[in-house]
Amino acid sequence: MTSPNRSGSRRDVVILGSTGSIGTQALDLVRRNPDRFRVVGLTAGGGHPDLFEQQVAAFGPAYSGLGEQASIEAAAMPADVVLNGITGAVGLRPTLAALAAGNTLALANKESLIIGGPLVKRAAAPGQIVPVDSEHSAIAQSLRAGRAEEVRRLVITASGGPFRGLARWQLDDVTPDQALKHPNFDMGRVITTNSATLVNKGLEVIEAHLLFDVPFEDIDVVVHPQQYIHSMVEFTDGAVVAQLGLPTMMVPISMGLAWPDRVGGAETPIDWTRASDWRFEPVDDEAFPAITLARRAGELGATHPAVFNAANEVCVDAFHEGRISFTAIVDCVGEILKSHHVGSAAHELTVEDVLAADAWARTAAAERIETLT
Repeated sequence: MTSPNRSGSRRDVVILGSTGSIGTQALDLVRRNPDRFRVVGLTAGGGHPDLFEQQVAAFGPAYSGLGEQASIEAAAMPADVVLNGITGAVGLRPTLAALAAGNTLALANKESLIIGGPLVKRAAAPGQIVPVDSEHSAIAQSLRAGRAEEVRRLVITASGGPFRGLARWQLDDVTPDQALKHPNFDMGRVITTNSATLVNKGLEVIEAHLLFDVPFEDIDVVVHPQQYIHSMVEFTDGAVVAQLGLPTMMVPISMGLAWPDRVGGAETPIDWTRASDWRFEPVDDEAFPAITLARRAGELGATHPAVFNAANEVCVDAFHEGRISFTAIVDCVGEILKSHHVGSAAHELTVEDVLAADAWARTAAAERIETLT
């Protein structure tokens, strides 16, 4: 992965989704490193207009705006790095705009790669996408230790969420408030709920397959509750290289903005003088079937990952509205995925295909939920 720098030692940065968790942390990093980064574009969805106004006033970007179209326009600006911190499928067009403009894309919006799949990969030059998810950033860093042909498998770590160790029958009465109590991170409603169902790990398996061209059968998930090891790469000689750090997003964000360089002081290192125990556990696929379901969607390809993602978003909303149970989220997604049939026409995947599948899945999920309430 390389990063062209049009502005010398200081990089021009566009941040999409600036009022979200990723965006606010990225701006904090920029604020602490004015000699390394300059904000030239800021956009947000519009949910926190007062905060957005404060950010624009503080950083004085050349371009700022609210909404999807603003993000598309900002992503196409001349810049060294575009950080896509948008949540959801709405991040797809900005991702494609950044790639078409030749900008390095620091990708925190995993949905755009997952639902866009081959569409996004066709648009990206080698090394143009730098992953910002902590797991995929860890893998990208670990892959520096060997050549692609020396990789045996990728190991993605998971906290296990707030319900780690519970049997499936114990999950039926989980409440929305309980689902939002992630053990290590403070994230938005959808992402936090996805971490509780392990849908997030399923999406990350698809993302890893697309980012690193590793077959699904060579991508494993292991529960690591402490989340100090962010993910690992196992090489053919048996060596395992991992990236370790505190369970925060500052290192992945800093790597996304500065790749392939590092930003000094991005995060406090682990205190190795303090005793701590780290453990690993297998995923309970019976209680948490989301990873298996996501693998199936990824292997089917085409618009199936888009259907998986869209149906899940609708089901998460329904769960928080008290309309379906916690376990019904993934069960419902599975039913929608099973009923999705891709046409036989042999053509390359288009944005229209993806968005049509997304819309179909949302409607199908809403109709399915009606039968459950």
